[in-house]
Amino acid sequence: MLRDRYILRYQLIRGMVILAAAMLVIALAKVQLFNPKYSTRASSITLNQNFIYPSRGLLYDRNGKLLVINYPTYDLYVTFHAVSPEMDTSLFCSLLHIDRERFGNAMQKDWKSGKYSKSVPFIFMKSIPPDVFLPFAENLFRFPGFSSELRSIRGYPEPFGANFLGYISEVTAEEIQQSEGAYRPGDYIGCAGLEKYYEQEMRGVNGVEFVLKDNLGRNVGPYENGRLDRKAISGKDIQLGIDLELQRYGDSLMQNKVGAVVAIEPATGEILCQVTAPTFDPNLMSVHNNRGYAYAYLLQDSLKPLFDRSSNAKYPPGSIFKPVLALVALQEGELFENTSHPCSGAYYYKNIRFGCHNHPSPGKLSVALQHSCNAYFIQVFRDLIEKEGFSKPATGLDLLGKYLVAFGLGRPLYSDVVTESRGFIPTSEFYTRLYKTDQWRSTYFASVGIGQGELEMTTLQMANLAATIANRGHYYIPHLARAFDGDGSAIPDRFRKKNEIAIDRKHFEAVIEGMELAVRAGTAYNAYLPEVAICGKTGTSQNPHGEDHSVFFAFAPKVNPQIAIAVYVENAGWGGEVAAPIASLMIEKHLRGKVIRRDLHKRMIEKDLIGVKKNKT
Repeated sequence: MLRDRYILRYQLIRGMVILAAAMLVIALAKVQLFNPKYSTRASSITLNQNFIYPSRGLLYDRNGKLLVINYPTYDLYVTFHAVSPEMDTSLFCSLLHIDRERFGNAMQKDWKSGKYSKSVPFIFMKSIPPDVFLPFAENLFRFPGFSSELRSIRGYPEPFGANFLGYISEVTAEEIQQSEGAYRPGDYIGCAGLEKYYEQEMRGVNGVEFVLKDNLGRNVGPYENGRLDRKAISGKDIQLGIDLELQRYGDSLMQNKVGAVVAIEPATGEILCQVTAPTFDPNLMSVHNNRGYAYAYLLQDSLKPLFDRSSNAKYPPGSIFKPVLALVALQEGELFENTSHPCSGAYYYKNIRFGCHNHPSPGKLSVALQHSCNAYFIQVFRDLIEKEGFSKPATGLDLLGKYLVAFGLGRPLYSDVVTESRGFIPTSEFYTRLYKTDQWRSTYFASVGIGQGELEMTTLQMANLAATIANRGHYYIPHLARAFDGDGSAIPDRFRKKNEIAIDRKHFEAVIEGMELAVRAGTAYNAYLPEVAICGKTGTSQNPHGEDHSVFFAFAPKVNPQIAIAVYVENAGWGGEVAAPIASLMIEKHLRGKVIRRDLHKRMIEKDLIGVKKNKT
């Protein structure tokens, strides 16, 4: 009897639970399936994935002055199928300051190509400035199917350094494919200069947020309270070794000239300035609607401002090669400090003649450097190349080549200057191919001994040579980056490695003495700076197509050098006329913070070699 009562009670409770569950299901069905109010609301809410773009790392000069900044801009996306046919197109165009033709062109895509889908958002308009976008954003709810993303693009407070700073562009399909998911359509990537070299450090990491929106494009709220959202991580700021004021001054001196100036801090290898002329305002290559026209204009300029002459142009170095040749010959015992070679105004060999300056007899190496005696150094070159005999020049030439490679010539320096060129060192194999025989002689290319012929260097390599001599036999790979986010240890380790040259330190003193004499009372007297011991060497690079090129490299002071510099000015004549004064003014600016020699400053500023060239043609 008691057992029957428990069974009855159990069945009653179970029946009540089933009844309650049935009533709940009916209620839910009524709300979700039969009530159009709730079904409409559910269907009108969509889940949007918004990418949050990180702030790209900034670039500063060595004194903390901003070189590259970010400023906000907006990209507008559209989903074709979600656009209302009743949208007020006139208001839309008015708010964005565009006409109906541009609206139509932006909406119509090649749907058959597979690149676009009418159900997937695609870019409608890029880089909308805040003053245009913000009034539009207040009315965005009126335009279903449209959404926006906040972006930051590059700006340049100072119009200098465009060639080494580089620029960013939208990623290509190939770059997206190769990135293994790191980039998506619409992302920006560094594609030149430092922006390219340090892309991984500066780009940061994209963030993402999942947002629920209604059919009018209004936010309903975060999805799952933001549990799946991810914050963006900003890119690293980079401090450069560049001195903005020195860069500014170098640019002003190279106005109306063609060529380059590179200055290096010998003790670290940090590049103090890297001037290429002519150049352009980096803001022209910022991401904006007129960038294509700006690029086309620069590309068509006959003076090639996009071409980085400081690191990419290969030039015959002229007589600045003589100190390097002297160091190798000293080390190999083919030259001594007091070696004397005659000079009668030229070097003669059969029907070959290399002219020389009118100068005192070069009784020793330092005097030969002081007056840049061609006869002296051609003989030194021959003595070195012919050390195994006149008929065996290959051994000596390749020996010289090994030394030059150690100096950082004929190969990349592997700096962070993206555009750097290898230059060129002629080898025995090269001359065998050139003359189609291995029976060539040193007299065939004696001009290499004075920095002419097939020998080619970049201005960056020339400045590094000056730094190597300043350090008495070692250099640090020239580099632009000084520190990441204030942590100097973060730059690549190879920039901190001392590169030793296998030349005894004692041999540098005679060469440096000759370079000092060249500035005090020799071919580089226009570079003389009272109370500062500048050690330099002029070069005049022969140009078969016009006026010779003016070349100079130097370091200062003689003891504890603070700056090594190379200047190359095309079609400017002999080295002491233009290149040496420009380098001297740059040295004064760096060491003293100002330039006192105003007459020399004025003369170099007003020197217009581009106008002269145009008038001649």
